[in-house]
Amino acid sequence: MPTFETMDRVERAVAARLTQGVSPHALYAAWFDWASHLANAPGRLVELGIEAANIGARFARFAPHSLSEDAKPPFQPQASDRRFNDPAWGRLPYVLWQQAFIAQESWWQSATREVRGMTPKNAARVAFMTRHLLDVFSPSNVPWLNPVIIERTLKESGANLVRGALNFQDDALRALTMEPAPPTNGLRVGEALAITPGEVVFRNELMELIQYKPTTESVIAEPVLIVPAWIMKYYVLDLRPQNSLVRYLVERGFTVFMVSWRNPTAADRDLTFDAYRTSGVMAALDAVTTIVPGHKVHATGYCIGGTLLAIAAATMARGDDDRLATVTLLAAQTDFSEAGELMLFVDESQIAFLEDMMWDQGVLDTKQMAGAFKILRANDLVWSKMMREYLLGERDAMTDLTTWNADQTRLPSRMHSQYLRGLFLENRLTAGRYAVEGKVIALKDVSAPMFVISTETDHIAPWRSVYKVHLFTDNELTFVLTNGGHNAGIVSEPGHHGRHYHVATRAAGGRYVDSDTWLRHATPAEGSWWPAWGSWLAARSARERVAPPGMGAASRGLVPLCPAPGLYVHQR
Repeated sequence: MPTFETMDRVERAVAARLTQGVSPHALYAAWFDWASHLANAPGRLVELGIEAANIGARFARFAPHSLSEDAKPPFQPQASDRRFNDPAWGRLPYVLWQQAFIAQESWWQSATREVRGMTPKNAARVAFMTRHLLDVFSPSNVPWLNPVIIERTLKESGANLVRGALNFQDDALRALTMEPAPPTNGLRVGEALAITPGEVVFRNELMELIQYKPTTESVIAEPVLIVPAWIMKYYVLDLRPQNSLVRYLVERGFTVFMVSWRNPTAADRDLTFDAYRTSGVMAALDAVTTIVPGHKVHATGYCIGGTLLAIAAATMARGDDDRLATVTLLAAQTDFSEAGELMLFVDESQIAFLEDMMWDQGVLDTKQMAGAFKILRANDLVWSKMMREYLLGERDAMTDLTTWNADQTRLPSRMHSQYLRGLFLENRLTAGRYAVEGKVIALKDVSAPMFVISTETDHIAPWRSVYKVHLFTDNELTFVLTNGGHNAGIVSEPGHHGRHYHVATRAAGGRYVDSDTWLRHATPAEGSWWPAWGSWLAARSARERVAPPGMGAASRGLVPLCPAPGLYVHQR
Protein backbone atom coordinates (compact mmCIF):
# COMPACT_ATOMS: atom_id res chain seq x y z
CA MET A 1 0.00 0.00 0.00
CA PRO A 2 1.20 3.58 -0.69
CA THR A 3 1.23 4.47 3.03
CA PHE A 4 3.65 1.67 3.91
CA GLU A 5 5.82 2.41 0.87
CA THR A 6 6.03 6.02 2.02
CA MET A 7 7.16 4.82 5.45
CA ASP A 8 9.91 2.79 3.80
CA ARG A 9 11.05 5.73 1.70
CA VAL A 10 11.16 8.04 4.72
CA GLU A 11 13.28 5.53 6.65
CA ARG A 12 15.69 5.12 3.73
CA ALA A 13 15.84 8.89 3.17
CA VAL A 14 16.87 9.44 6.80
CA ALA A 15 19.46 6.66 6.61
CA ALA A 16 20.81 8.04 3.34
CA ARG A 17 21.41 11.45 4.89
CA LEU A 18 23.47 9.80 7.62
CA THR A 19 25.54 7.80 5.11
CA GLN A 20 25.83 10.64 2.55
CA GLY A 21 23.81 8.59 0.08
CA VAL A 22 25.85 5.37 0.30
CA SER A 23 23.66 2.26 0.48
CA PRO A 24 24.62 -0.04 3.40
CA HIS A 25 23.08 -2.99 1.55
CA ALA A 26 25.40 -2.45 -1.41
CA LEU A 27 28.38 -2.51 0.97
CA TYR A 28 27.20 -5.60 2.88
CA ALA A 29 26.47 -7.46 -0.34
CA ALA A 30 29.97 -6.77 -1.67
CA TRP A 31 31.67 -7.97 1.53
CA PHE A 32 29.52 -11.10 1.69
CA ASP A 33 30.19 -11.90 -1.98
CA TRP A 34 33.94 -11.60 -1.42
CA ALA A 35 34.12 -13.42 1.92
CA SER A 36 31.90 -16.33 0.92
CA HIS A 37 33.77 -16.98 -2.32
CA LEU A 38 37.18 -16.58 -0.69
CA ALA A 39 36.19 -19.05 2.05
CA ASN A 40 35.51 -21.63 -0.64
CA ALA A 41 38.79 -21.04 -2.48
CA PRO A 42 41.43 -23.09 -0.60
CA GLY A 43 43.99 -22.52 -3.33
CA ARG A 44 43.67 -18.73 -3.02
CA LEU A 45 43.89 -18.99 0.78
CA VAL A 46 47.10 -21.01 0.55
CA GLU A 47 48.45 -18.51 -1.98
CA LEU A 48 47.65 -15.61 0.35
CA GLY A 49 49.31 -17.43 3.25
CA ILE A 50 52.49 -17.95 1.22
CA GLU A 51 52.42 -14.32 0.11
CA ALA A 52 52.03 -13.15 3.72
CA ALA A 53 55.05 -15.26 4.72
CA ASN A 54 57.06 -13.88 1.82
CA ILE A 55 56.16 -10.28 2.66
CA GLY A 56 56.99 -10.88 6.32
CA ALA A 57 60.35 -12.39 5.41
CA ARG A 58 61.25 -9.47 3.14
CA PHE A 59 60.39 -7.01 5.88
CA ALA A 60 62.34 -8.99 8.51
CA ARG A 61 65.35 -9.12 6.20
CA PHE A 62 65.26 -5.36 5.67
CA ALA A 63 64.70 -4.29 9.28
CA PRO A 64 68.18 -5.14 10.71
CA HIS A 65 69.90 -3.39 7.79
CA SER A 66 67.68 -0.29 7.73
CA LEU A 67 70.44 1.81 9.36
CA SER A 68 72.65 1.29 6.34
CA GLU A 69 72.45 3.89 3.57
CA ASP A 70 72.77 1.07 1.04
CA ALA A 71 69.68 -0.74 2.34
CA LYS A 72 66.94 -0.50 -0.23
CA PRO A 73 63.38 -0.65 1.13
CA PRO A 74 61.65 -3.72 -0.35
CA PHE A 75 58.23 -2.07 -0.71
CA GLN A 76 57.56 1.04 -2.76
CA PRO A 77 54.46 3.25 -2.65
CA GLN A 78 52.51 3.72 -5.85
CA ALA A 79 53.68 6.52 -8.11
CA SER A 80 50.64 8.65 -7.28
CA ASP A 81 51.07 8.21 -3.50
CA ARG A 82 52.74 11.33 -2.12
CA ARG A 83 52.23 10.63 1.60
CA PHE A 84 55.79 9.42 2.14
CA ASN A 85 57.67 11.84 -0.12
CA ASP A 86 59.38 13.69 2.71
CA PRO A 87 63.00 12.45 3.23
CA ALA A 88 62.26 11.99 6.94
CA TRP A 89 60.30 8.85 6.08
CA GLY A 90 63.62 7.28 5.04
CA ARG A 91 65.03 7.45 8.58
CA LEU A 92 64.54 5.14 11.55
CA PRO A 93 62.12 4.36 13.03
CA TYR A 94 59.79 5.96 10.50
CA VAL A 95 61.00 3.89 7.58
CA LEU A 96 59.94 0.72 9.40
CA TRP A 97 56.43 2.03 9.98
CA GLN A 98 56.21 3.16 6.40
CA GLN A 99 57.42 -0.20 5.07
CA ALA A 100 55.07 -2.16 7.34
CA PHE A 101 52.11 -0.15 6.07
CA ILE A 102 53.01 -0.47 2.39
CA ALA A 103 53.58 -4.21 2.87
CA GLN A 104 50.13 -4.50 4.42
CA GLU A 105 48.64 -2.57 1.49
CA SER A 106 50.36 -4.95 -0.91
CA TRP A 107 48.94 -8.03 0.80
CA TRP A 108 45.41 -6.66 0.96
CA GLN A 109 45.59 -5.73 -2.69
CA SER A 110 46.18 -9.40 -3.44
CA ALA A 111 43.56 -10.55 -0.94
CA THR A 112 40.82 -8.46 -2.53
CA ARG A 113 41.45 -9.60 -6.09
CA GLU A 114 38.40 -11.05 -7.76
CA VAL A 115 37.68 -14.66 -6.79
CA ARG A 116 36.20 -16.93 -9.42
CA GLY A 117 32.41 -16.71 -9.22
CA MET A 118 32.32 -13.22 -7.70
CA THR A 119 30.50 -10.32 -9.28
CA PRO A 120 33.32 -8.18 -10.76
CA LYS A 121 31.77 -4.96 -9.44
CA ASN A 122 31.67 -6.40 -5.92
CA ALA A 123 35.34 -7.35 -6.20
CA ALA A 124 36.24 -3.81 -7.27
CA ARG A 125 34.04 -2.36 -4.52
CA VAL A 126 35.69 -4.47 -1.81
CA ALA A 127 39.16 -3.52 -3.08
CA PHE A 128 38.14 0.15 -3.07
CA MET A 129 36.72 0.01 0.47
CA THR A 130 39.71 -1.94 1.79
CA ARG A 131 42.12 0.56 0.31
CA HIS A 132 40.26 3.45 1.91
CA LEU A 133 39.96 1.72 5.28
CA LEU A 134 43.72 1.12 5.29
CA ASP A 135 44.31 4.77 4.40
CA VAL A 136 42.62 5.81 7.64
CA PHE A 137 45.33 4.02 9.62
CA SER A 138 48.29 5.08 7.50
CA PRO A 139 51.23 6.21 9.69
CA SER A 140 51.07 9.49 7.79
CA ASN A 141 47.69 10.09 9.48
CA VAL A 142 48.89 9.27 13.01
CA PRO A 143 50.54 12.33 14.62
CA TRP A 144 53.01 10.38 16.79
CA LEU A 145 54.11 8.22 13.85
CA ASN A 146 54.48 11.00 11.27
CA PRO A 147 57.99 12.51 11.32
CA VAL A 148 56.87 15.66 9.51
CA ILE A 149 54.35 16.46 12.25
CA ILE A 150 56.76 15.49 15.04
CA GLU A 151 59.58 17.65 13.72
CA ARG A 152 57.29 20.61 13.04
CA THR A 153 55.83 20.39 16.56
CA LEU A 154 59.30 20.33 18.16
CA LYS A 155 60.52 23.17 15.95
CA GLU A 156 57.53 25.41 16.71
CA SER A 157 57.06 24.31 20.32
CA GLY A 158 53.51 23.24 19.52
CA ALA A 159 52.40 26.47 17.82
CA ASN A 160 51.38 24.45 14.78
CA LEU A 161 48.97 22.43 16.92
CA VAL A 162 47.41 25.63 18.27
CA ARG A 163 46.91 26.96 14.74
CA GLY A 164 45.52 23.58 13.69
CA ALA A 165 43.06 23.56 16.59
CA LEU A 166 41.84 27.02 15.58
CA ASN A 167 41.48 25.84 11.97
CA PHE A 168 39.46 22.84 13.15
CA GLN A 169 37.27 25.02 15.36
CA ASP A 170 36.57 27.41 12.49
CA ASP A 171 35.69 24.57 10.09
CA ALA A 172 33.51 22.81 12.67
CA LEU A 173 31.54 25.97 13.47
CA ARG A 174 31.06 26.72 9.78
CA ALA A 175 29.80 23.18 9.23
CA LEU A 176 27.33 23.50 12.13
CA THR A 177 26.07 26.89 10.96
CA MET A 178 26.21 25.79 7.30
CA GLU A 179 28.18 28.88 6.31
CA PRO A 180 30.51 28.61 3.29
CA ALA A 181 34.13 29.58 3.69
CA PRO A 182 34.74 33.16 2.53
CA PRO A 183 36.67 33.67 -0.73
CA THR A 184 40.40 34.14 -0.18
CA ASN A 185 43.05 35.91 -2.22
CA GLY A 186 40.35 38.16 -3.65
CA LEU A 187 39.15 35.40 -6.00
CA ARG A 188 35.55 36.51 -6.42
CA VAL A 189 33.38 35.72 -9.41
CA GLY A 190 32.98 38.79 -11.59
CA GLU A 191 35.99 40.51 -9.99
CA ALA A 192 38.95 38.17 -10.46
CA LEU A 193 37.27 35.12 -11.98
CA ALA A 194 34.87 34.96 -14.95
CA ILE A 195 35.79 38.46 -16.09
CA THR A 196 36.01 38.03 -19.87
CA PRO A 197 33.77 40.88 -21.14
CA GLY A 198 30.40 39.81 -22.48
CA GLU A 199 26.64 40.11 -22.18
CA VAL A 200 23.84 37.78 -21.20
CA VAL A 201 21.79 37.73 -24.41
CA PHE A 202 19.21 35.10 -23.50
CA ARG A 203 17.72 33.72 -20.30
CA ASN A 204 15.12 31.09 -19.53
CA GLU A 205 14.14 29.07 -16.46
CA LEU A 206 17.19 26.80 -16.79
CA MET A 207 20.11 28.75 -18.21
CA GLU A 208 21.59 32.07 -19.27
CA LEU A 209 23.45 32.42 -22.56
CA ILE A 210 26.52 34.64 -22.47
CA GLN A 211 27.92 36.18 -25.65
CA TYR A 212 31.50 37.40 -25.29
CA LYS A 213 32.66 40.66 -26.81
CA PRO A 214 35.07 40.39 -29.75
CA THR A 215 38.64 41.65 -29.38
CA THR A 216 39.62 41.41 -33.07
CA GLU A 217 38.50 43.57 -36.01
CA SER A 218 37.28 40.51 -37.88
CA VAL A 219 36.17 37.11 -36.67
CA ILE A 220 35.82 33.55 -37.91
CA ALA A 221 32.33 33.26 -39.37
CA GLU A 222 31.28 30.15 -37.43
CA PRO A 223 30.59 30.85 -33.73
CA VAL A 224 31.56 28.56 -30.83
CA LEU A 225 28.85 27.43 -28.38
CA ILE A 226 30.12 25.91 -25.11
CA VAL A 227 27.87 23.66 -23.01
CA PRO A 228 29.53 23.15 -19.61
CA ALA A 229 28.55 20.63 -16.95
CA TRP A 230 25.78 21.67 -14.58
CA ILE A 231 27.39 19.65 -11.81
CA MET A 232 29.61 22.71 -11.26
CA LYS A 233 29.62 26.37 -12.37
CA TYR A 234 30.59 27.21 -15.95
CA TYR A 235 33.55 29.48 -15.17
CA VAL A 236 36.11 26.68 -14.91
CA LEU A 237 36.47 27.57 -18.61
CA ASP A 238 36.79 31.29 -17.79
CA LEU A 239 38.92 31.49 -14.66
CA ARG A 240 41.55 34.24 -14.64
CA PRO A 241 42.52 36.01 -17.87
CA GLN A 242 45.77 34.03 -18.17
CA ASN A 243 44.07 30.62 -18.09
CA SER A 244 40.64 31.35 -19.53
CA LEU A 245 39.74 29.12 -22.47
CA VAL A 246 37.02 31.61 -23.40
CA ARG A 247 39.46 34.52 -23.58
CA TYR A 248 41.91 32.38 -25.56
CA LEU A 249 39.26 31.69 -28.21
CA VAL A 250 38.02 35.28 -28.34
CA GLU A 251 41.54 36.63 -28.80
CA ARG A 252 41.94 34.33 -31.80
CA GLY A 253 38.92 35.66 -33.60
CA PHE A 254 36.17 33.27 -32.46
CA THR A 255 32.71 34.48 -31.49
CA VAL A 256 32.09 32.57 -28.26
CA PHE A 257 28.82 31.79 -26.50
CA MET A 258 28.64 30.11 -23.09
CA VAL A 259 25.75 28.42 -21.29
CA SER A 260 25.52 29.33 -17.59
CA TRP A 261 23.16 26.94 -15.80
CA ARG A 262 20.79 27.95 -13.02
CA ASN A 263 21.43 26.32 -9.64
CA PRO A 264 18.25 24.28 -8.99
CA THR A 265 16.35 24.14 -5.71
CA ALA A 266 13.93 21.62 -4.23
CA ALA A 267 11.18 23.27 -6.29
CA ASP A 268 12.93 21.94 -9.43
CA ARG A 269 12.72 18.30 -8.34
CA ASP A 270 10.78 17.32 -11.49
CA LEU A 271 13.20 18.80 -14.02
CA THR A 272 14.10 16.03 -16.47
CA PHE A 273 17.40 15.19 -18.08
CA ASP A 274 15.89 15.96 -21.48
CA ALA A 275 14.88 19.42 -20.27
CA TYR A 276 18.60 20.24 -20.20
CA ARG A 277 18.68 19.35 -23.90
CA THR A 278 15.55 21.25 -24.94
CA SER A 279 15.77 24.29 -22.64
CA GLY A 280 19.55 24.18 -22.55
CA VAL A 281 21.41 23.02 -25.64
CA MET A 282 18.66 23.54 -28.22
CA ALA A 283 17.46 26.85 -26.77
CA ALA A 284 21.05 28.12 -26.75
CA LEU A 285 21.63 26.90 -30.31
CA ASP A 286 18.46 28.66 -31.48
CA ALA A 287 19.66 31.90 -29.90
CA VAL A 288 23.17 31.60 -31.37
CA THR A 289 21.88 30.99 -34.90
CA THR A 290 19.54 33.95 -34.48
CA ILE A 291 22.43 36.23 -33.52
CA VAL A 292 24.78 34.75 -36.15
CA PRO A 293 22.40 33.68 -38.95
CA GLY A 294 23.54 31.76 -42.00
CA HIS A 295 26.49 30.04 -40.33
CA LYS A 296 26.94 26.65 -38.71
CA VAL A 297 28.07 26.39 -35.10
CA HIS A 298 31.12 24.78 -33.47
CA ALA A 299 29.47 23.06 -30.48
CA THR A 300 31.57 22.14 -27.43
CA GLY A 301 30.51 20.18 -24.35
CA TYR A 302 32.38 19.56 -21.10
CA CYS A 303 31.85 16.50 -18.84
CA ILE A 304 28.12 15.78 -18.52
CA GLY A 305 27.58 18.77 -20.80
CA GLY A 306 29.52 16.88 -23.45
CA THR A 307 27.40 13.77 -22.96
CA LEU A 308 24.29 15.92 -23.35
CA LEU A 309 25.76 17.57 -26.45
CA ALA A 310 26.43 14.16 -28.02
CA ILE A 311 22.80 13.20 -27.37
CA ALA A 312 21.59 16.50 -28.82
CA ALA A 313 23.82 16.10 -31.90
CA ALA A 314 22.52 12.58 -32.55
CA THR A 315 18.94 13.80 -32.15
CA MET A 316 19.60 16.66 -34.56
CA ALA A 317 21.14 14.28 -37.09
CA ARG A 318 18.08 12.05 -36.89
CA GLY A 319 15.93 15.07 -37.76
CA ASP A 320 18.22 16.36 -40.55
CA ASP A 321 19.17 19.44 -38.50
CA ASP A 322 22.62 20.28 -39.88
CA ARG A 323 23.43 23.43 -37.89
CA LEU A 324 26.55 21.93 -36.28
CA ALA A 325 29.85 22.52 -38.05
CA THR A 326 31.81 20.42 -35.54
CA VAL A 327 31.34 18.73 -32.16
CA THR A 328 34.01 18.93 -29.43
CA LEU A 329 33.79 16.80 -26.30
CA LEU A 330 35.94 17.76 -23.30
CA ALA A 331 36.43 14.84 -20.86
CA ALA A 332 32.95 13.58 -21.73
CA GLN A 333 31.80 9.97 -21.84
CA THR A 334 29.31 8.49 -24.28
CA ASP A 335 29.79 4.87 -23.16
CA PHE A 336 29.62 4.12 -19.44
CA SER A 337 30.59 0.45 -19.30
CA GLU A 338 34.04 1.36 -17.90
CA ALA A 339 33.28 4.66 -16.22
CA GLY A 340 35.92 4.30 -13.51
CA GLU A 341 35.49 4.26 -9.74
CA LEU A 342 32.26 6.25 -9.93
CA MET A 343 30.66 3.04 -11.21
CA LEU A 344 31.30 1.50 -7.78
CA PHE A 345 28.50 3.71 -6.48
CA VAL A 346 26.03 2.74 -9.19
CA ASP A 347 23.79 -0.32 -8.90
CA GLU A 348 20.07 -0.82 -8.29
CA SER A 349 20.41 -0.75 -4.51
CA GLN A 350 22.58 2.35 -4.55
CA ILE A 351 20.40 4.28 -6.98
CA ALA A 352 17.22 3.39 -5.09
CA PHE A 353 18.88 4.66 -1.90
CA LEU A 354 19.87 7.92 -3.59
CA GLU A 355 16.42 8.30 -5.13
CA ASP A 356 14.77 8.07 -1.72
CA MET A 357 17.12 10.69 -0.34
CA MET A 358 16.44 13.00 -3.29
CA TRP A 359 12.69 12.26 -3.03
CA ASP A 360 12.89 13.79 0.44
CA GLN A 361 15.23 16.67 -0.44
CA GLY A 362 14.15 17.39 -4.02
CA VAL A 363 17.79 17.67 -5.08
CA LEU A 364 21.18 16.06 -4.58
CA ASP A 365 22.75 18.57 -2.24
CA THR A 366 26.13 20.22 -2.79
CA LYS A 367 27.78 18.56 0.22
CA GLN A 368 26.59 15.12 -0.87
CA MET A 369 27.94 15.71 -4.38
CA ALA A 370 31.27 16.99 -3.07
CA GLY A 371 31.54 14.08 -0.63
CA ALA A 372 31.26 11.51 -3.42
CA PHE A 373 34.13 13.11 -5.35
CA LYS A 374 36.27 13.46 -2.22
CA ILE A 375 35.93 9.74 -1.50
CA LEU A 376 37.52 8.97 -4.87
CA ARG A 377 40.66 10.90 -3.88
CA ALA A 378 40.54 10.62 -0.10
CA ASN A 379 44.33 10.66 0.33
CA ASP A 380 44.69 14.08 -1.28
CA LEU A 381 41.32 15.66 -0.52
CA VAL A 382 40.62 14.34 2.98
CA TRP A 383 43.46 12.81 5.00
CA SER A 384 46.46 14.76 3.71
CA LYS A 385 44.42 17.95 3.88
CA MET A 386 43.45 17.24 7.51
CA MET A 387 47.07 16.61 8.46
CA ARG A 388 48.19 19.90 6.86
CA GLU A 389 45.41 22.07 8.23
CA TYR A 390 44.78 20.57 11.69
CA LEU A 391 48.21 19.28 12.73
CA LEU A 392 50.74 21.27 10.71
CA GLY A 393 48.56 24.36 11.05
CA GLU A 394 48.82 25.24 7.36
CA ARG A 395 45.80 26.50 5.48
CA ASP A 396 45.80 25.48 1.83
CA ALA A 397 46.03 28.60 -0.30
CA MET A 398 42.96 28.97 -2.46
CA THR A 399 43.74 28.98 -6.17
CA ASP A 400 41.38 29.86 -8.98
CA LEU A 401 40.68 26.17 -9.60
CA THR A 402 40.07 25.29 -5.93
CA THR A 403 37.87 28.37 -5.53
CA TRP A 404 35.77 27.19 -8.48
CA ASN A 405 35.72 23.64 -7.09
CA ALA A 406 34.25 24.91 -3.81
CA ASP A 407 31.49 26.79 -5.66
CA GLN A 408 29.14 23.84 -5.81
CA THR A 409 25.72 23.24 -7.34
CA ARG A 410 22.72 21.00 -6.73
CA LEU A 411 21.16 18.41 -9.05
CA PRO A 412 17.39 17.99 -9.52
CA SER A 413 16.05 14.69 -8.23
CA ARG A 414 14.36 13.46 -11.40
CA MET A 415 17.18 14.53 -13.72
CA HIS A 416 19.85 12.86 -11.61
CA SER A 417 17.87 9.64 -11.33
CA GLN A 418 17.35 9.52 -15.11
CA TYR A 419 21.04 10.23 -15.70
CA LEU A 420 22.22 7.49 -13.32
CA ARG A 421 19.74 4.90 -14.58
CA GLY A 422 19.75 5.64 -18.30
CA LEU A 423 23.47 6.21 -18.77
CA PHE A 424 25.52 4.85 -15.87
CA LEU A 425 23.44 1.82 -14.89
CA GLU A 426 21.88 0.77 -18.21
CA ASN A 427 24.34 2.40 -20.65
CA ARG A 428 21.50 3.01 -23.08
CA LEU A 429 23.22 5.53 -25.35
CA THR A 430 25.70 3.07 -26.83
CA ALA A 431 23.46 0.03 -26.40
CA GLY A 432 20.97 1.36 -28.96
CA ARG A 433 18.27 1.92 -26.33
CA TYR A 434 18.44 5.66 -25.64
CA ALA A 435 15.21 7.29 -26.81
CA VAL A 436 14.60 10.99 -27.30
CA GLU A 437 10.99 12.04 -27.83
CA GLY A 438 9.99 8.40 -28.13
CA LYS A 439 12.53 7.40 -30.80
CA VAL A 440 15.94 5.78 -30.35
CA ILE A 441 18.97 7.82 -31.40
CA ALA A 442 22.38 6.65 -32.67
CA LEU A 443 25.73 8.43 -32.39
CA LYS A 444 26.77 7.02 -35.76
CA ASP A 445 24.25 9.40 -37.37
CA VAL A 446 26.46 12.36 -36.38
CA SER A 447 28.42 13.34 -39.50
CA ALA A 448 30.01 16.55 -38.18
CA PRO A 449 33.73 16.16 -37.42
CA MET A 450 34.54 15.51 -33.77
CA PHE A 451 37.41 16.65 -31.56
CA VAL A 452 37.51 14.63 -28.31
CA ILE A 453 39.74 15.50 -25.34
CA SER A 454 40.59 13.06 -22.55
CA THR A 455 43.03 13.32 -19.64
CA GLU A 456 45.51 10.77 -18.36
CA THR A 457 44.59 10.75 -14.67
CA ASP A 458 40.87 11.48 -14.93
CA HIS A 459 39.04 9.71 -12.06
CA ILE A 460 35.61 10.86 -13.27
CA ALA A 461 35.82 10.14 -17.00
CA PRO A 462 38.76 7.70 -17.46
CA TRP A 463 40.42 8.23 -20.80
CA ARG A 464 39.87 4.69 -22.06
CA SER A 465 36.17 5.13 -21.34
CA VAL A 466 36.12 8.43 -23.25
CA TYR A 467 38.03 6.72 -26.07
CA LYS A 468 35.13 4.33 -26.66
CA VAL A 469 33.40 7.05 -28.68
CA HIS A 470 35.44 5.57 -31.56
CA LEU A 471 33.33 2.40 -31.41
CA PHE A 472 30.01 4.16 -31.91
CA THR A 473 30.77 6.83 -34.50
CA ASP A 474 31.79 6.78 -38.17
CA ASN A 475 32.67 10.45 -38.67
CA GLU A 476 36.06 12.12 -38.80
CA LEU A 477 37.33 12.01 -35.23
CA THR A 478 40.42 13.64 -33.75
CA PHE A 479 41.25 12.23 -30.33
CA VAL A 480 43.61 13.92 -27.85
CA LEU A 481 45.02 12.46 -24.64
CA THR A 482 46.58 15.15 -22.45
CA ASN A 483 48.25 14.91 -19.06
CA GLY A 484 46.42 16.09 -15.97
CA GLY A 485 43.09 15.27 -14.38
CA HIS A 486 39.45 15.91 -15.15
CA ASN A 487 39.72 19.67 -14.56
CA ALA A 488 43.42 20.52 -14.57
CA GLY A 489 43.95 18.70 -17.86
CA ILE A 490 41.29 20.84 -19.52
CA VAL A 491 42.51 24.11 -17.97
CA SER A 492 45.79 23.70 -19.81
CA GLU A 493 46.70 27.11 -21.19
CA PRO A 494 49.79 27.65 -23.40
CA GLY A 495 52.83 28.24 -21.23
CA HIS A 496 51.56 25.98 -18.44
CA HIS A 497 54.66 24.10 -17.25
CA GLY A 498 54.91 20.38 -17.91
CA ARG A 499 52.04 20.00 -20.35
CA HIS A 500 52.06 17.42 -23.13
CA TYR A 501 49.57 15.40 -25.15
CA HIS A 502 49.09 12.73 -27.83
CA VAL A 503 46.87 13.26 -30.85
CA ALA A 504 45.65 11.22 -33.83
CA THR A 505 42.81 11.54 -36.33
CA ARG A 506 40.57 8.81 -37.66
CA ALA A 507 39.21 9.56 -41.11
CA ALA A 508 35.48 9.28 -41.69
CA GLY A 509 34.65 5.60 -42.11
CA GLY A 510 38.08 4.56 -40.80
CA ARG A 511 38.72 1.32 -38.96
CA TYR A 512 38.64 1.01 -35.22
CA VAL A 513 41.88 0.53 -33.28
CA ASP A 514 42.00 -0.23 -29.56
CA SER A 515 43.16 2.40 -27.09
CA ASP A 516 46.61 0.87 -26.43
CA THR A 517 47.36 0.63 -30.15
CA TRP A 518 46.15 4.19 -30.59
CA LEU A 519 48.50 5.42 -27.85
CA ARG A 520 51.50 3.67 -29.41
CA HIS A 521 50.89 5.30 -32.79
CA ALA A 522 49.49 8.71 -31.78
CA THR A 523 51.68 11.75 -32.34
CA PRO A 524 53.22 13.09 -29.10
CA ALA A 525 53.45 16.84 -28.63
CA GLU A 526 54.74 19.15 -25.93
CA GLY A 527 52.71 21.99 -24.49
CA SER A 528 49.03 22.79 -24.35
CA TRP A 529 46.40 21.18 -26.58
CA TRP A 530 44.56 24.51 -26.92
CA PRO A 531 46.47 25.69 -30.02
CA ALA A 532 45.89 22.34 -31.73
CA TRP A 533 42.16 22.66 -31.08
CA GLY A 534 42.08 26.29 -32.23
CA SER A 535 43.80 25.32 -35.48
CA TRP A 536 41.42 22.37 -35.92
CA LEU A 537 38.38 24.64 -35.52
CA ALA A 538 39.81 27.25 -37.90
CA ALA A 539 40.53 24.59 -40.54
CA ARG A 540 36.86 23.56 -40.46
CA SER A 541 35.56 27.11 -40.73
CA ALA A 542 35.13 29.46 -43.66
CA ARG A 543 38.47 30.88 -44.86
CA GLU A 544 37.32 34.47 -45.08
CA ARG A 545 36.77 36.35 -41.84
CA VAL A 546 33.73 38.54 -41.30
CA ALA A 547 32.84 41.56 -39.21
CA PRO A 548 31.98 40.68 -35.58
CA PRO A 549 28.26 40.19 -34.98
CA GLY A 550 26.47 42.60 -32.68
CA MET A 551 25.82 41.73 -29.07
CA GLY A 552 22.50 39.95 -29.13
CA ALA A 553 19.88 40.58 -31.79
CA ALA A 554 17.51 43.25 -30.52
CA SER A 555 15.48 43.34 -33.72
CA ARG A 556 14.80 39.60 -33.33
CA GLY A 557 13.96 39.66 -29.64
CA LEU A 558 17.40 38.96 -28.13
CA VAL A 559 18.21 42.14 -26.22
CA PRO A 560 21.30 42.06 -23.96
CA LEU A 561 20.02 41.59 -20.41
CA CYS A 562 23.04 42.25 -18.20
CA PRO A 563 26.84 42.07 -18.30
CA ALA A 564 28.69 38.77 -17.96
CA PRO A 565 28.99 36.67 -15.85
CA GLY A 566 25.24 37.14 -15.40
CA LEU A 567 22.93 36.33 -12.50
CA TYR A 568 22.73 32.53 -12.39
CA VAL A 569 26.43 32.02 -11.66
CA HIS A 570 26.02 33.85 -8.32
CA GLN A 571 23.24 31.59 -7.07
CA ARG A 572 23.99 29.63 -3.91
